[in-house]
Amino acid sequence: MTASNPSEPSFRDSVDIMFNRAVALLDLSPGLAEKIRVCNATYTVRFGVRLRGEITTFTGYRAVHSEHMEPVKGGIRYALGVNQDEVEALAALMTYKCALVDAPYGGSKGGLRIDPLAYDEHELEQITRRFAYELIKRDLIHPSQNVPAPDMGTGEREMAWIADQYQRMHTTDINARACVTGKPVSGGGIEGRTEATGRGVQYAVQEFFRHPEDLAAAGLSGDLGSMAIIVQGLGNVGYHAAKFLSQEDGARITAVIERDGAVQNPDGLDIEALKDWIGEHGGVKGFEGGRYTADGASVLEAECDILIPAALEGVIHRDNANRVQARVIVEAANGPVTAGADALLRERGVVIIPDMYANAGGVTVSYFEWVKNLSHIRFGRMERRREESRNQLIVNELERLSKSSNVNWQLTPNFKEKYLKGASELELVRSGLDDTMRGAYNDMAEVWRRRADVPDLRTAAYLVSIQKVAASYKNKGL
Repeated sequence: MTASNPSEPSFRDSVDIMFNRAVALLDLSPGLAEKIRVCNATYTVRFGVRLRGEITTFTGYRAVHSEHMEPVKGGIRYALGVNQDEVEALAALMTYKCALVDAPYGGSKGGLRIDPLAYDEHELEQITRRFAYELIKRDLIHPSQNVPAPDMGTGEREMAWIADQYQRMHTTDINARACVTGKPVSGGGIEGRTEATGRGVQYAVQEFFRHPEDLAAAGLSGDLGSMAIIVQGLGNVGYHAAKFLSQEDGARITAVIERDGAVQNPDGLDIEALKDWIGEHGGVKGFEGGRYTADGASVLEAECDILIPAALEGVIHRDNANRVQARVIVEAANGPVTAGADALLRERGVVIIPDMYANAGGVTVSYFEWVKNLSHIRFGRMERRREESRNQLIVNELERLSKSSNVNWQLTPNFKEKYLKGASELELVRSGLDDTMRGAYNDMAEVWRRRADVPDLRTAAYLVSIQKVAASYKNKGL
């Protein structure tokens, strides 16, 4: 989706504008700043696949933005709107995102210009394997050089096909499974990867609400459970964010916007029921748990405390920014707020939790999966039972003391069961993700609070990230 205003900056321009705004506040040489800004390389591949009795030619891209750390990391998206500028802008965001959350990667991004809904599963497999072949033979998919992940229009299935294609072409590479992340658990993936980006959005919002001064800056008060939230896009990211925020934090999801319109309920929508309805009917129209509005875009402007755009780029732009009523916007998608809208919202005191932080859960858990593949052992396998046995010693001692001292007390029901249970891989992944999101938020927010010349969290995030990338280049001797 693009903004209707012809003077609106493109997505790539928006990234450059925000980068330049941050660099102006840093003491970097012009040469180093330019080295960090530009995309190192973009590869365009065009390949043919025999489908339905004839050859169809497809165009795909893989952009490598920065190799200050290797491998580089970034998703592969399938969409008709994929183009070189978009892929390069997304690759730049990946560089800054990885730096912000201390994932040891440079930034990359890939895309295939295709409507995945126009092909059946067998045809998609043929197309994906051939695209993967074109990238693999150029080392644009490789455990130590370039590690893709799912993105818009792709998922576990496509990553499994890519991993298998790599293994077929590198039969002696013991680390072959680490060539791509976001795989099914049975194929070398990690527990919690599917939910990771949405879970990261939840942790980002939770951390924001731990800081009263930041809440006050947005003009909000109260706890997360009292908030009304609108979610745009109930795909993988939007669904998990809405589910966790409503079920675990008690927030009300008062509206969900989808491609066929929006559904609203001031008392809160049943996200599971709505997800099932969309899966069965292809849209939100007809869902009995809320009021349907055909003009979904207008609901972005509805009354709420928090707005979570979780689907497309540029949905909040100059034409609608001043009508958005949310006090906090959490960018679960990449680039949902244009640079023009960003300035208007900032003037109104709206706090934007930026995309490079808010949706970093995916790359963080991808990092965990990559480490798991390289170590060839699942998390928790070595220490889980040891942890349980140590906890059992404490429980046994408490029970002994209780009996020997004739004190009439008992352990809380379910205490033993919970305390004695060693952490599973999923629990360890969630713990690591929560720790990462808390640390990155505080790095970013500290700069925002401390520096009078830093007007918002986005600028602060860019400052933190660019400084880390610059330090890496300087350490290399550049």
